[in-house]
Amino acid sequence: MKQITTLIALLFVAVSYSQSVDTFVNKADAFFKTHIKNGRVDYKAIKNNPATLNELTSLAKEVRVSKSDAKSYQAFWINAYNITVINGIVANYPVKQPLDIKGFFDKTTHEVGGVKTTLNDIENKLLRAVFPKEARFHFVLVCAGLGCPPIINEAYTPGKLEAQLQRQTVKALNNPNFIRVKGNKVQISQIFEWYKGDFTQGGSEVDFINKYRKESLPAKAKVSYYPYNWTLNQVK
Repeated sequence: MKQITTLIALLFVAVSYSQSVDTFVNKADAFFKTHIKNGRVDYKAIKNNPATLNELTSLAKEVRVSKSDAKSYQAFWINAYNITVINGIVANYPVKQPLDIKGFFDKTTHEVGGVKTTLNDIENKLLRAVFPKEARFHFVLVCAGLGCPPIINEAYTPGKLEAQLQRQTVKALNNPNFIRVKGNKVQISQIFEWYKGDFTQGGSEVDFINKYRKESLPAKAKVSYYPYNWTLNQVK
């Protein structure tokens, strides 16, 4: 009888967790669809009417996800990162760039998913460290700067996550503004410099990029890094 009671309790917890993730993702999806246009965020509109953002950040505090459910875990933390970035910008808006906000990435803590964490720790400890082979995170985590791949106007969902990660990586690595090719010279984002180990696990940076390119970079390309653009990704 005790075993049955325990099993029922575990099933109840699992269902509750699933429902909380689904609720958060659905509301995040509606929020992104409303406030993101062409890869930019309408911070001014959110600042003027923050009710939905406040609801999302409150929901994010209550969500609990297990690493054993990899897709739900990853989808939650990707969305939570992007929502937390937006919340941090809105709290300080107007601002020209996220780096103008002291400790934005590494000092300011947020209560998310049952833990107090920084943006850097969401990226590096809760995602990259747990899934070290998943370099595509870098094309879906958006830091509020124009140097990042653009934020999309939909939430990442467990059921579509693989397709979404693939789509955003392909889009970024085929964008001539993101991967700048001039003959044998290739300029790439400083993201590849900062997280070089993520992109060279199975070869060179060029090898990684070519997995997603429609037109491959030269095998002996001369690679350099162009300066990161921290200008705020706000709707003009």
